[in-house]
Amino acid sequence: MNNLFQHKKFTLHSVGVSNFKIECDAITEEDYKTLAKIISKKYKFKEVYGVPRGGVPFENALKEFKSNDNNNLLIVDDVLTTGNSMQEAKIKFQDKQYDNVFGVVVFSRGDSPNWIKCVFQLDKFFRENV
Repeated sequence: MNNLFQHKKFTLHSVGVSNFKIECDAITEEDYKTLAKIISKKYKFKEVYGVPRGGVPFENALKEFKSNDNNNLLIVDDVLTTGNSMQEAKIKFQDKQYDNVFGVVVFSRGDSPNWIKCVFQLDKFFRENV
């Protein structure tokens, strides 16, 4: 099994470079189920979409919490760096007439747009020179 946090030079999805990697393949199905339960206490959603590839296990864990008493979309991913993947996913659904579109990521390396909430976020103090 992989370690969740790895200290090595790594090229980010955003093409930036970091000296550490958050390897979400190390998150177990049970971990995602626990996170899904936490998220379901805060958001009601009719549909959930996991940004490929990292958001798919999170989406699968959240599916059991979908409800038809709303018209909201929840977009999820494992790690947010720039937010571009989440924004692209949001645009993909813009013509679907959802009442609300919410975003949730497991980890964020930095600040996120207001519509995206992070379960765990790297504090600004630790972002430089890591």
